[in-house]
Amino acid sequence: MPERWVAVLSGGLSHERDVSLRSGRRLSAALRSAGCTVTEQDADHELLGRLRDERPDAVLIALHGGEGENGAIQSVLELLDIPYVGTPARACRRAWDKPTAKAELARAGLDTPEWAVLPQSTFRELGAQPVLDALVTKLGLPLMLKPVQGGSALGARVVRDSSELPSAMMGAFAYGETVLVEKLVEGTEIAVGVVEDATGPHALPPVRIEPSNGIFDYTARYTAGLTSYQAPAELPEETVTAASELAVSAHRLLGLRDVSRTDAIVDTAGRVHFLEVNVSPGLTNTSLLPMAVEAAGRTLGDVFGGLVEQAIARNP
Repeated sequence: MPERWVAVLSGGLSHERDVSLRSGRRLSAALRSAGCTVTEQDADHELLGRLRDERPDAVLIALHGGEGENGAIQSVLELLDIPYVGTPARACRRAWDKPTAKAELARAGLDTPEWAVLPQSTFRELGAQPVLDALVTKLGLPLMLKPVQGGSALGARVVRDSSELPSAMMGAFAYGETVLVEKLVEGTEIAVGVVEDATGPHALPPVRIEPSNGIFDYTARYTAGLTSYQAPAELPEETVTAASELAVSAHRLLGLRDVSRTDAIVDTAGRVHFLEVNVSPGLTNTSLLPMAVEAAGRTLGDVFGGLVEQAIARNP
């Protein structure tokens, strides 16, 4: 592979800035080990001028949260005609909005927990208690609440008693104007990475997630020792196949590109349910995609070095 000069974007102003910076440092180290010359750049007001003037061979996006996953930075890179690794802007927007992604997969016949979407304005206009009562009547308990947009489980909470609903709603509304409420599926939580090569998207080995407090929230995700991981996950062969097919289907149906990570849950009957998909998976020491890459016998430098070449080839 010829030596490439690449820019890794990290940081930004989202709630996930710290995680993004850690992902960016690890990705940069991996790319240097693969022979790339790397500059790490924050997503600030000077970024566009630097990219326009310096024009790296390719850009890699290690931004988490809004600007890195909702298509905004991708749109700008497309305007500048700079090759980048990752999903095109329009598909980012579909994946970023959790209900949109769930609806797309449900239409294709894939399993995903039953859900409702509630803007904060609905509670102001109709009254909180009637809406919450209707929610419990329709979906039952327990429930999972999360902002419709965002990552790292910020604002997410499990509700097992209706008395917990008001505070859980307020916690989710702290991270966005609209909340996704899902019927909680009990089972084994897994994550399945997908990486593309010249032959198409391929699933990495699933990673099993077992948080000590039972909830894979922000603290459990990024605090060493609070969650146990198993990579590859010890699951029946048919479950691994189903999980892999689900992740690849999500990647294809939503128009994703290069790399993604699907989060899912395996219920007690062995059915795999789609939860959400991430177009900019975390790459920290406790993140799931690097575990899957290692379980596949590969390195981050090998994987992302190959993706850099694909991105450059798309923009000859």
